[in-house]
Amino acid sequence: MSEERLIKSVRRVKEHGEVFTPKRVVKVMIDQPELQKALHSLTATFLEPAAGEGAFLTEILSRKLNLASSMSDSIEDFERNSLIALTSLYGIELLVDNTELLVMHMYRVFYQEYLRQMGKYQASEKKKVVKSALTILKVNLVQGDALTGKNKNGDDIIFSEWTLLPLKRGAQKIQRTEYTLDAIKTNGPSVDGQPQVHGSEELTLFDLDEEPVEIKPRKFEPVPLFDIFREKQRREE
Repeated sequence: MSEERLIKSVRRVKEHGEVFTPKRVVKVMIDQPELQKALHSLTATFLEPAAGEGAFLTEILSRKLNLASSMSDSIEDFERNSLIALTSLYGIELLVDNTELLVMHMYRVFYQEYLRQMGKYQASEKKKVVKSALTILKVNLVQGDALTGKNKNGDDIIFSEWTLLPLKRGAQKIQRTEYTLDAIKTNGPSVDGQPQVHGSEELTLFDLDEEPVEIKPRKFEPVPLFDIFREKQRREE
């Protein structure tokens, strides 16, 4: 059994302070009582501002996927619930190679559980579900510096709020709205009428106490949950 790797190189430690958290410590920290309510909500959001290769986020995703499984009575239920869980997890990572690995590791956790569920229900993979999962991960897991709010190109870090729209004729649609990290930290976006699946007291990245200022977020056209990969930016009204 190989030893758990906590550093990649002395140079990276000196230049970036990069040290990975041991898995046993991750589990102890996530087991803290104050996190359990959020971990039992598909939509409660988590942001890891120094995500590394995903030690914390992959563990949280595993637990949310277990929740998605327990809430599901069919493969379609699991596909829906697992995508909702993915929209709730956000990460910022300074180093480009780590960011790429972060997305890969999160996708692996999702896909391995999806395979298990396909076996359980004797179902086939839906390509659009897999494509939508990858779209969410690439949008929610970003390269940048959480302290400055900028990425390697000097552009603002952008995060997306995923809003589940009311069911219409049994169809579940979702809409993405983009905000800069700075707008979220200092003012907080205001989305009137957003449905709260588990009530207003759940942990959410986007519900802050400060009074919002007028901003012009970039919205995307609402799409069915399984068609997130096909979404298009909404034209300015």
